[in-house]
Amino acid sequence: MAVVSQGANYIEKAIGHTGDAVTENNVTNPDRDREKYGDPSGEKMQALVWNGKNDVMMVETSKPKVIEDRDVILKVTGSTICGSDLHLLHGSVVEMQKGDILGHEFCGKVDSMGPGVKGLNVGDRVVASFQIACGDCMYCKRKLSSQCERTNENKVQNIMYGGRTAGMFGYSHFTGGFAGGQAEYARVPLGDVNLLKLPDDVPDEKGLYLSDVLSTSWNCVVDTGVKEGDVVAIWGAGPIGQMCAQMSFIRGAKRVIVIDGGNAAWRLDLVKSKTPKVETLNFTDLPSGTTVTSRLKEMEHGGPDVALECAAGEYAKGVGHKIELALGLETDTSEIVNEMITSVKSYGRVGLTGIYVGFTNHFNIGAVMERGIRFIGNGQAPVHLYWQDLLRMLQDGSLDPSIMLSHRVNIDEMDTLYKKFDARADNLQKVFVQTRFSDPPASGTPGLTSWK
Repeated sequence: MAVVSQGANYIEKAIGHTGDAVTENNVTNPDRDREKYGDPSGEKMQALVWNGKNDVMMVETSKPKVIEDRDVILKVTGSTICGSDLHLLHGSVVEMQKGDILGHEFCGKVDSMGPGVKGLNVGDRVVASFQIACGDCMYCKRKLSSQCERTNENKVQNIMYGGRTAGMFGYSHFTGGFAGGQAEYARVPLGDVNLLKLPDDVPDEKGLYLSDVLSTSWNCVVDTGVKEGDVVAIWGAGPIGQMCAQMSFIRGAKRVIVIDGGNAAWRLDLVKSKTPKVETLNFTDLPSGTTVTSRLKEMEHGGPDVALECAAGEYAKGVGHKIELALGLETDTSEIVNEMITSVKSYGRVGLTGIYVGFTNHFNIGAVMERGIRFIGNGQAPVHLYWQDLLRMLQDGSLDPSIMLSHRVNIDEMDTLYKKFDARADNLQKVFVQTRFSDPPASGTPGLTSWK
Protein backbone atom coordinates (compact mmCIF):
# COMPACT_ATOMS: atom_id res chain seq x y z
CA MET A 1 0.00 0.00 0.00
CA ALA A 2 2.88 2.41 0.65
CA VAL A 3 3.92 1.99 -3.01
CA VAL A 4 0.33 2.64 -4.15
CA SER A 5 0.12 5.75 -1.94
CA GLN A 6 3.33 7.29 -3.23
CA GLY A 7 2.40 6.35 -6.78
CA ALA A 8 -0.82 8.31 -6.38
CA ASN A 9 1.20 11.33 -5.24
CA TYR A 10 3.32 11.17 -8.40
CA ILE A 11 0.28 10.71 -10.63
CA GLU A 12 -1.50 13.70 -9.08
CA LYS A 13 1.60 15.81 -9.56
CA ALA A 14 1.86 14.71 -13.19
CA ILE A 15 -1.78 15.21 -14.20
CA GLY A 16 -2.45 18.26 -12.03
CA HIS A 17 -5.55 19.24 -10.10
CA THR A 18 -9.03 19.96 -11.41
CA GLY A 19 -8.57 23.63 -10.49
CA ASP A 20 -12.21 24.23 -9.55
CA ALA A 21 -12.02 24.47 -5.75
CA VAL A 22 -13.22 27.67 -4.06
CA THR A 23 -10.67 27.31 -1.25
CA GLU A 24 -6.94 26.69 -1.47
CA ASN A 25 -5.98 23.02 -1.36
CA ASN A 26 -2.77 21.34 -0.18
CA VAL A 27 -2.12 23.50 2.88
CA THR A 28 -1.35 20.64 5.25
CA ASN A 29 1.10 22.50 7.50
CA PRO A 30 1.74 26.25 7.82
CA ASP A 31 5.48 25.57 7.64
CA ARG A 32 5.11 24.32 4.05
CA ASP A 33 5.40 28.06 3.31
CA ARG A 34 5.77 29.94 6.59
CA GLU A 35 5.59 33.39 5.01
CA LYS A 36 2.37 32.58 3.15
CA TYR A 37 0.59 30.40 5.72
CA GLY A 38 2.19 31.11 9.11
CA ASP A 39 0.91 33.74 11.54
CA PRO A 40 3.03 36.91 11.28
CA SER A 41 3.38 37.01 15.07
CA GLY A 42 5.76 34.08 14.81
CA GLU A 43 3.75 32.12 17.41
CA LYS A 44 4.36 28.39 17.40
CA MET A 45 2.08 25.48 18.20
CA GLN A 46 2.30 21.78 18.92
CA ALA A 47 0.89 19.50 16.23
CA LEU A 48 0.83 15.80 15.34
CA VAL A 49 2.22 15.05 11.86
CA TRP A 50 2.53 12.00 9.62
CA ASN A 51 6.17 11.05 9.18
CA GLY A 52 5.83 7.95 7.02
CA LYS A 53 4.11 4.58 7.23
CA ASN A 54 3.48 3.62 10.87
CA ASP A 55 5.25 6.77 12.05
CA VAL A 56 3.69 9.92 13.52
CA MET A 57 5.39 12.51 15.68
CA MET A 58 4.73 15.67 17.67
CA VAL A 59 6.37 18.76 16.21
CA GLU A 60 6.51 22.48 16.79
CA THR A 61 5.20 24.36 13.79
CA SER A 62 3.80 27.79 12.98
CA LYS A 63 0.37 28.90 14.07
CA PRO A 64 -1.81 29.22 10.94
CA LYS A 65 -3.09 32.57 9.76
CA VAL A 66 -6.14 33.76 7.86
CA ILE A 67 -5.39 33.39 4.15
CA GLU A 68 -8.93 33.68 2.74
CA ASP A 69 -11.81 36.03 3.58
CA ARG A 70 -13.96 33.33 5.18
CA ASP A 71 -11.22 31.59 7.15
CA VAL A 72 -11.60 31.07 10.89
CA ILE A 73 -8.61 30.35 13.11
CA LEU A 74 -9.53 28.21 16.12
CA LYS A 75 -7.84 27.72 19.41
CA VAL A 76 -8.37 23.96 19.58
CA THR A 77 -9.91 22.98 22.92
CA GLY A 78 -10.59 19.35 22.10
CA SER A 79 -9.63 16.75 19.51
CA THR A 80 -9.53 12.98 19.42
CA ILE A 81 -8.23 9.95 17.56
CA CYS A 82 -10.40 7.87 15.25
CA GLY A 83 -10.10 4.46 13.68
CA SER A 84 -9.88 6.31 10.38
CA ASP A 85 -6.65 7.93 11.59
CA LEU A 86 -5.12 4.46 11.82
CA HIS A 87 -5.65 4.02 8.07
CA LEU A 88 -3.47 7.10 7.57
CA LEU A 89 -0.92 5.77 10.04
CA HIS A 90 -0.73 2.47 8.14
CA GLY A 91 -0.47 4.18 4.76
CA SER A 92 -3.76 2.65 3.61
CA VAL A 93 -5.10 6.02 2.42
CA VAL A 94 -3.23 7.31 -0.60
CA GLU A 95 -1.41 10.62 -1.08
CA MET A 96 -0.02 11.17 2.40
CA GLN A 97 3.07 13.38 2.61
CA LYS A 98 5.58 13.79 5.41
CA GLY A 99 4.73 16.73 7.64
CA ASP A 100 0.96 16.60 7.05
CA ILE A 101 -0.92 17.64 10.21
CA LEU A 102 -3.52 15.00 11.06
CA GLY A 103 -6.89 15.09 12.82
CA HIS A 104 -10.39 15.48 11.41
CA GLU A 105 -12.40 15.76 14.66
CA PHE A 106 -11.96 18.92 16.72
CA CYS A 107 -13.68 21.75 18.53
CA GLY A 108 -12.43 25.06 19.82
CA LYS A 109 -12.86 28.77 20.38
CA VAL A 110 -12.73 31.37 17.63
CA ASP A 111 -9.36 33.12 17.79
CA SER A 112 -9.56 35.25 14.65
CA MET A 113 -11.39 35.29 11.32
CA GLY A 114 -11.49 36.84 7.90
CA PRO A 115 -13.72 39.80 7.01
CA GLY A 116 -16.16 37.64 5.05
CA VAL A 117 -17.21 35.43 7.98
CA LYS A 118 -20.80 35.92 9.12
CA GLY A 119 -22.54 34.86 12.31
CA LEU A 120 -19.45 34.19 14.43
CA ASN A 121 -17.56 36.21 17.01
CA VAL A 122 -14.13 35.91 18.59
CA GLY A 123 -14.45 33.64 21.63
CA ASP A 124 -17.42 31.60 20.34
CA ARG A 125 -17.28 27.90 21.23
CA VAL A 126 -17.68 25.84 18.06
CA VAL A 127 -17.24 22.36 16.64
CA ALA A 128 -15.90 21.77 13.12
CA SER A 129 -17.39 19.26 10.71
CA PHE A 130 -14.73 16.85 9.49
CA GLN A 131 -15.58 17.78 5.92
CA ILE A 132 -15.19 21.20 4.34
CA ALA A 133 -18.27 22.32 2.42
CA CYS A 134 -18.88 25.39 0.28
CA GLY A 135 -22.55 25.73 1.26
CA ASP A 136 -23.72 26.61 -2.26
CA CYS A 137 -23.23 23.67 -4.66
CA MET A 138 -25.83 21.07 -5.65
CA TYR A 139 -24.94 18.76 -2.76
CA CYS A 140 -24.49 21.46 -0.15
CA LYS A 141 -27.96 22.88 -0.87
CA ARG A 142 -29.29 19.43 0.13
CA LYS A 143 -27.01 19.40 3.23
CA LEU A 144 -25.02 16.52 1.72
CA SER A 145 -21.88 18.31 2.83
CA SER A 146 -19.50 15.35 2.52
CA GLN A 147 -19.98 15.39 -1.25
CA CYS A 148 -19.39 19.11 -1.78
CA GLU A 149 -18.31 19.69 -5.37
CA ARG A 150 -16.09 22.71 -4.75
CA THR A 151 -13.60 22.09 -1.94
CA ASN A 152 -11.49 19.19 -3.21
CA GLU A 153 -9.68 19.50 -6.52
CA ASN A 154 -7.92 16.13 -6.41
CA LYS A 155 -7.98 14.66 -9.91
CA VAL A 156 -6.87 11.14 -8.93
CA GLN A 157 -9.94 10.74 -6.73
CA ASN A 158 -12.10 12.12 -9.50
CA ILE A 159 -10.79 9.44 -11.88
CA MET A 160 -10.99 6.57 -9.34
CA TYR A 161 -14.46 7.31 -8.02
CA GLY A 162 -16.16 9.08 -10.92
CA GLY A 163 -16.52 12.09 -8.65
CA ARG A 164 -14.98 13.60 -5.54
CA THR A 165 -15.81 13.89 -1.89
CA ALA A 166 -15.57 17.21 -0.13
CA GLY A 167 -12.24 18.36 1.19
CA MET A 168 -11.52 16.89 4.62
CA PHE A 169 -9.39 18.01 7.52
CA GLY A 170 -6.20 16.09 8.18
CA TYR A 171 -7.00 13.30 5.76
CA SER A 172 -4.38 13.31 2.99
CA HIS A 173 -4.01 15.19 -0.27
CA PHE A 174 -6.48 12.71 -1.75
CA THR A 175 -9.18 14.71 0.06
CA GLY A 176 -7.79 18.13 -0.71
CA GLY A 177 -4.79 18.40 1.59
CA PHE A 178 -6.03 20.40 4.60
CA ALA A 179 -4.18 20.67 7.89
CA GLY A 180 -6.05 18.82 10.65
CA GLY A 181 -7.05 19.57 14.22
CA GLN A 182 -4.64 17.40 16.21
CA ALA A 183 -2.90 20.66 16.99
CA GLU A 184 -3.22 23.69 19.23
CA TYR A 185 -4.62 25.86 16.41
CA ALA A 186 -6.51 25.02 13.23
CA ARG A 187 -7.55 26.99 10.17
CA VAL A 188 -11.14 26.34 9.08
CA PRO A 189 -11.86 27.43 5.49
CA LEU A 190 -15.40 28.72 4.85
CA GLY A 191 -15.74 28.83 8.62
CA ASP A 192 -19.28 30.19 8.74
CA VAL A 193 -20.43 27.04 6.91
CA ASN A 194 -18.25 24.43 8.58
CA LEU A 195 -18.51 25.43 12.25
CA LEU A 196 -21.47 24.89 14.57
CA LYS A 197 -21.84 26.93 17.74
CA LEU A 198 -21.93 24.93 20.95
CA PRO A 199 -24.37 26.09 23.65
CA ASP A 200 -23.30 26.40 27.28
CA ASP A 201 -25.18 23.25 28.32
CA VAL A 202 -23.12 21.05 25.95
CA PRO A 203 -19.52 20.65 27.16
CA ASP A 204 -16.66 20.01 24.76
CA GLU A 205 -16.56 16.38 25.94
CA LYS A 206 -19.90 15.90 24.17
CA GLY A 207 -19.95 18.61 21.51
CA LEU A 208 -16.62 17.51 20.03
CA TYR A 209 -18.13 14.26 18.77
CA LEU A 210 -20.64 16.05 16.53
CA SER A 211 -17.59 16.57 14.31
CA ASP A 212 -17.61 12.96 13.09
CA VAL A 213 -18.39 9.94 15.26
CA LEU A 214 -21.99 10.84 16.13
CA SER A 215 -22.89 11.97 12.62
CA THR A 216 -21.15 8.97 11.06
CA SER A 217 -22.91 6.53 13.37
CA TRP A 218 -26.30 8.14 12.84
CA ASN A 219 -25.80 8.16 9.08
CA CYS A 220 -24.88 4.47 9.15
CA VAL A 221 -28.04 3.54 11.04
CA VAL A 222 -30.44 5.85 9.21
CA ASP A 223 -29.03 5.39 5.71
CA THR A 224 -29.10 1.59 6.03
CA GLY A 225 -32.73 1.86 7.08
CA VAL A 226 -32.78 0.45 10.63
CA LYS A 227 -36.42 0.47 11.70
CA GLU A 228 -38.81 -0.72 14.37
CA GLY A 229 -38.48 -4.44 15.10
CA ASP A 230 -35.25 -5.02 13.17
CA VAL A 231 -32.52 -7.39 14.30
CA VAL A 232 -29.24 -5.58 13.69
CA ALA A 233 -25.72 -7.06 13.57
CA ILE A 234 -22.77 -4.69 13.85
CA TRP A 235 -19.23 -5.62 12.79
CA GLY A 236 -16.78 -3.72 15.01
CA ALA A 237 -17.16 -2.69 18.67
CA GLY A 238 -15.17 0.52 18.45
CA PRO A 239 -16.75 3.93 19.03
CA ILE A 240 -18.72 3.90 15.75
CA GLY A 241 -20.05 0.40 16.37
CA GLN A 242 -20.86 1.26 19.97
CA MET A 243 -22.82 4.39 19.02
CA CYS A 244 -24.55 2.51 16.18
CA ALA A 245 -25.79 0.03 18.76
CA GLN A 246 -27.25 2.79 20.93
CA MET A 247 -28.74 4.53 17.88
CA SER A 248 -30.25 1.30 16.52
CA PHE A 249 -32.20 0.95 19.75
CA ILE A 250 -33.24 4.60 19.46
CA ARG A 251 -34.60 3.75 15.99
CA GLY A 252 -36.60 0.83 17.41
CA ALA A 253 -34.39 -2.20 16.79
CA LYS A 254 -35.56 -5.34 18.61
CA ARG A 255 -32.11 -6.89 19.00
CA VAL A 256 -28.57 -5.64 18.41
CA ILE A 257 -25.64 -8.07 18.10
CA VAL A 258 -22.11 -6.62 18.12
CA ILE A 259 -19.23 -8.65 16.65
CA ASP A 260 -15.52 -8.27 17.39
CA GLY A 261 -12.57 -10.34 18.56
CA GLY A 262 -8.82 -10.74 18.65
CA ASN A 263 -6.96 -8.05 20.56
CA ALA A 264 -10.08 -5.90 20.47
CA ALA A 265 -12.36 -8.45 22.15
CA TRP A 266 -12.33 -6.41 25.38
CA ARG A 267 -14.46 -3.83 23.57
CA LEU A 268 -17.37 -6.27 23.54
CA ASP A 269 -17.42 -6.27 27.35
CA LEU A 270 -17.23 -2.47 27.38
CA VAL A 271 -20.15 -2.09 24.98
CA LYS A 272 -22.20 -4.63 26.95
CA SER A 273 -21.48 -2.84 30.24
CA LYS A 274 -22.69 0.49 28.84
CA THR A 275 -25.68 -0.86 26.89
CA PRO A 276 -26.81 -4.09 28.63
CA LYS A 277 -29.43 -4.90 25.96
CA VAL A 278 -26.64 -5.50 23.44
CA GLU A 279 -25.72 -9.10 22.59
CA THR A 280 -22.11 -9.86 21.70
CA LEU A 281 -20.28 -12.33 19.47
CA ASN A 282 -16.53 -12.90 19.87
CA PHE A 283 -15.34 -14.45 16.61
CA THR A 284 -12.09 -15.70 18.17
CA ASP A 285 -14.06 -17.85 20.60
CA LEU A 286 -16.00 -19.71 17.91
CA PRO A 287 -15.29 -23.46 17.79
CA SER A 288 -13.73 -25.01 14.72
CA GLY A 289 -16.27 -25.29 11.92
CA THR A 290 -18.46 -22.48 13.26
CA THR A 291 -18.39 -19.18 11.39
CA VAL A 292 -19.78 -15.78 12.23
CA THR A 293 -22.45 -16.38 9.60
CA SER A 294 -23.50 -19.77 10.99
CA ARG A 295 -23.56 -18.46 14.56
CA LEU A 296 -25.72 -15.47 13.60
CA LYS A 297 -28.19 -17.78 11.86
CA GLU A 298 -28.32 -19.86 15.05
CA MET A 299 -29.02 -16.72 17.07
CA GLU A 300 -31.72 -15.43 14.70
CA HIS A 301 -33.70 -17.50 12.19
CA GLY A 302 -32.47 -16.55 8.72
CA GLY A 303 -29.94 -14.12 10.16
CA PRO A 304 -30.23 -10.44 11.06
CA ASP A 305 -32.33 -8.01 9.03
CA VAL A 306 -29.53 -5.45 8.90
CA ALA A 307 -25.73 -5.69 8.92
CA LEU A 308 -23.64 -2.59 9.67
CA GLU A 309 -19.93 -2.51 8.81
CA CYS A 310 -18.08 -0.40 11.39
CA ALA A 311 -14.59 -1.85 11.02
CA ALA A 312 -12.67 -1.22 7.77
CA GLY A 313 -11.32 -2.89 4.67
CA GLU A 314 -7.63 -2.94 5.60
CA TYR A 315 -7.85 -5.71 8.22
CA ALA A 316 -7.42 -9.02 6.40
CA LYS A 317 -8.03 -12.31 8.21
CA GLY A 318 -7.01 -14.93 5.64
CA VAL A 319 -3.56 -15.47 4.16
CA GLY A 320 -4.75 -14.86 0.60
CA HIS A 321 -6.04 -11.38 1.27
CA LYS A 322 -3.00 -10.52 3.39
CA ILE A 323 -0.78 -11.36 0.42
CA GLU A 324 -2.94 -9.44 -2.04
CA LEU A 325 -2.93 -6.36 0.21
CA ALA A 326 0.83 -6.56 0.70
CA LEU A 327 1.44 -6.81 -3.04
CA GLY A 328 -0.96 -4.00 -3.88
CA LEU A 329 -3.29 -6.35 -5.76
CA GLU A 330 -6.18 -4.93 -3.78
CA THR A 331 -6.53 -1.99 -1.41
CA ASP A 332 -9.30 -3.49 0.72
CA THR A 333 -10.24 -7.01 1.75
CA SER A 334 -13.77 -8.23 1.01
CA GLU A 335 -13.84 -10.69 3.92
CA ILE A 336 -16.03 -8.74 6.34
CA VAL A 337 -18.29 -7.56 3.54
CA ASN A 338 -18.82 -11.13 2.30
CA GLU A 339 -19.50 -12.26 5.86
CA MET A 340 -22.21 -9.64 6.18
CA ILE A 341 -23.78 -10.53 2.84
CA THR A 342 -24.04 -14.22 3.72
CA SER A 343 -25.28 -13.49 7.26
CA VAL A 344 -28.34 -11.32 6.63
CA LYS A 345 -31.78 -12.54 5.67
CA SER A 346 -32.65 -12.59 2.00
CA TYR A 347 -33.58 -9.03 0.99
CA GLY A 348 -31.65 -7.89 4.05
CA ARG A 349 -29.70 -4.65 4.19
CA VAL A 350 -25.94 -4.24 4.40
CA GLY A 351 -24.48 -0.82 5.22
CA LEU A 352 -20.83 0.04 4.65
CA THR A 353 -19.42 2.76 6.91
CA GLY A 354 -15.90 1.52 7.77
CA ILE A 355 -13.30 3.05 5.46
CA TYR A 356 -12.80 1.39 2.06
CA VAL A 357 -10.55 3.37 -0.26
CA GLY A 358 -10.13 1.52 -3.55
CA PHE A 359 -10.59 -1.97 -4.96
CA THR A 360 -11.26 -5.43 -3.56
CA ASN A 361 -11.05 -8.99 -4.85
CA HIS A 362 -13.34 -12.02 -4.39
CA PHE A 363 -16.46 -9.97 -3.73
CA ASN A 364 -19.56 -12.19 -3.44
CA ILE A 365 -21.62 -10.32 -6.02
CA GLY A 366 -23.63 -13.47 -6.79
CA ALA A 367 -25.16 -13.54 -3.31
CA VAL A 368 -26.06 -9.85 -3.57
CA MET A 369 -27.95 -10.44 -6.79
CA GLU A 370 -29.46 -13.86 -6.16
CA ARG A 371 -30.69 -13.17 -2.61
CA GLY A 372 -31.72 -9.58 -3.22
CA ILE A 373 -29.32 -8.12 -0.68
CA ARG A 374 -29.55 -4.33 -0.42
CA PHE A 375 -25.88 -3.34 -0.46
CA ILE A 376 -25.52 0.27 0.66
CA GLY A 377 -22.38 2.37 0.67
CA ASN A 378 -23.22 4.84 3.41
CA GLY A 379 -20.60 7.26 2.15
CA GLN A 380 -18.69 9.76 4.18
CA ALA A 381 -21.39 11.01 6.55
CA PRO A 382 -22.94 14.36 5.57
CA VAL A 383 -22.38 16.02 8.94
CA HIS A 384 -24.36 19.16 8.08
CA LEU A 385 -27.48 17.09 7.42
CA TYR A 386 -27.51 15.77 10.97
CA TRP A 387 -25.52 17.86 13.42
CA GLN A 388 -28.23 20.29 14.49
CA ASP A 389 -30.67 17.46 15.26
CA LEU A 390 -27.95 15.52 17.05
CA LEU A 391 -27.07 18.61 19.09
CA ARG A 392 -30.69 18.79 20.26
CA MET A 393 -30.50 15.10 21.22
CA LEU A 394 -27.41 15.86 23.30
CA GLN A 395 -29.29 18.67 25.01
CA ASP A 396 -32.41 16.65 25.82
CA GLY A 397 -30.39 13.61 26.92
CA SER A 398 -31.79 11.16 24.37
CA LEU A 399 -28.26 10.61 23.03
CA ASP A 400 -25.32 10.04 25.35
CA PRO A 401 -21.83 9.92 23.81
CA SER A 402 -20.22 9.67 27.26
CA ILE A 403 -20.73 5.89 27.09
CA MET A 404 -17.79 5.67 24.67
CA LEU A 405 -15.49 8.21 26.37
CA SER A 406 -12.77 6.26 28.13
CA HIS A 407 -9.72 8.54 28.47
CA ARG A 408 -8.46 12.11 28.50
CA VAL A 409 -4.88 12.83 27.41
CA ASN A 410 -2.75 15.88 26.73
CA ILE A 411 -1.85 16.73 23.16
CA ASP A 412 1.88 16.38 23.80
CA GLU A 413 1.32 12.63 24.19
CA MET A 414 -0.63 12.25 20.96
CA ASP A 415 2.12 10.24 19.27
CA THR A 416 2.08 7.74 22.13
CA LEU A 417 -1.72 7.64 21.92
CA TYR A 418 -1.51 6.57 18.26
CA LYS A 419 0.71 3.62 19.15
CA LYS A 420 -1.50 2.49 22.01
CA PHE A 421 -4.73 2.99 20.09
CA ASP A 422 -3.34 1.02 17.16
CA ALA A 423 -2.43 -1.84 19.55
CA ARG A 424 -5.92 -1.75 21.15
CA ALA A 425 -4.05 -1.23 24.44
CA ASP A 426 -5.11 0.20 27.81
CA ASN A 427 -8.82 -0.23 26.99
CA LEU A 428 -8.74 2.93 24.87
CA GLN A 429 -12.14 3.43 23.29
CA LYS A 430 -12.81 7.11 22.59
CA VAL A 431 -10.38 9.72 23.84
CA PHE A 432 -10.65 13.43 24.58
CA VAL A 433 -7.38 15.19 23.74
CA GLN A 434 -6.88 18.45 25.58
CA THR A 435 -4.66 21.43 24.78
CA ARG A 436 -3.48 24.45 26.78
CA PHE A 437 -6.73 26.14 25.71
CA SER A 438 -9.09 23.46 27.08
CA ASP A 439 -11.46 24.00 29.97
CA PRO A 440 -11.16 21.72 33.04
CA PRO A 441 -12.79 18.29 32.58
CA ALA A 442 -16.58 18.38 32.66
CA SER A 443 -18.30 16.66 35.54
CA GLY A 444 -18.47 12.88 35.14
CA THR A 445 -15.82 12.70 32.42
CA PRO A 446 -12.45 10.92 32.71
CA GLY A 447 -9.51 12.57 34.42
CA LEU A 448 -6.16 13.03 32.75
CA THR A 449 -4.12 9.94 31.76
CA SER A 450 -0.38 10.28 31.19
CA TRP A 451 2.15 7.71 29.97
CA LYS A 452 5.21 9.81 30.85
